[in-house]
Amino acid sequence: MDLLEEYRRATFFFESGDPLAASRLLEPIVEAEPHNAAVRQLLARAYFNSAQLNRAEAQLRALIEHDPSDHYAHHVLGRTLERAGRFREALPHLRLAAAMKQQPDYAEAVHRVEQWLGKPSLGS
Repeated sequence: MDLLEEYRRATFFFESGDPLAASRLLEPIVEAEPHNAAVRQLLARAYFNSAQLNRAEAQLRALIEHDPSDHYAHHVLGRTLERAGRFREALPHLRLAAAMKQQPDYAEAVHRVEQWLGKPSLGS
């Protein structure tokens, strides 16, 4: 198997709106290249976009374990936990991502989850 070609195919499927097909192509690549953060991140996003939240969470936790400073992995893990209704678990990851990188969508996610939890936002 040509891993680079499979990754390109998976990226095409993901960008074309077929995250399930992308995840099927990415799974064996992650198995073959477990420390490849780009492939693992795309797999996590494919799982998130196809509502495979437990699988997305596992991939994102592996990314964070490998690189705790990965703000994007923290943000997407927070979004994954939020989507699963696990707001208290989501908030620390969302806050950490927002503290590491000033991005409007990071701040919006923090605000949204704080609202769900009934906590006042620092920005309000």
